[in-house]
Amino acid sequence: MLKEFKDFAMKGNLVDIAVGFVMGAAFNKVVASFTGGIVSPLIGLIFNADFKDLKYIVKEGAMNDAGEKVGEVAVLYGEFLTNVIDFIIVAFVMFMIVKGVNKMKKKEEEAPAPDPGPSEKDLLMEIRDALKK
Repeated sequence: MLKEFKDFAMKGNLVDIAVGFVMGAAFNKVVASFTGGIVSPLIGLIFNADFKDLKYIVKEGAMNDAGEKVGEVAVLYGEFLTNVIDFIIVAFVMFMIVKGVNKMKKKEEEAPAPDPGPSEKDLLMEIRDALKK
């Protein structure tokens, strides 16, 4: 059973998927920091607020004794839009990677196979003809 699991875990496709998953997670963090640190502040300049903190307040909250706002009900659309931008960037980059890989695979398939040379039957016929002479 352990040998079967080892064979399963070490198959090329599974290892490739694991590497792709780890790289995708790391890339997602890079994109999130790009969006949060560069894109959001630039878009926030338009709204005069931090883009990620944009919200539509449905019900105002009240200040408690500690000076914290409680009871506020708000739709956090800025954070949602930031996550949508993250998704679009990651999806576009993944699309470009898959497109490049497919293009390379197509080139490999189009490459002509090398001429295998004469078959065994052809060689035997040549030897027979040579012996007849």
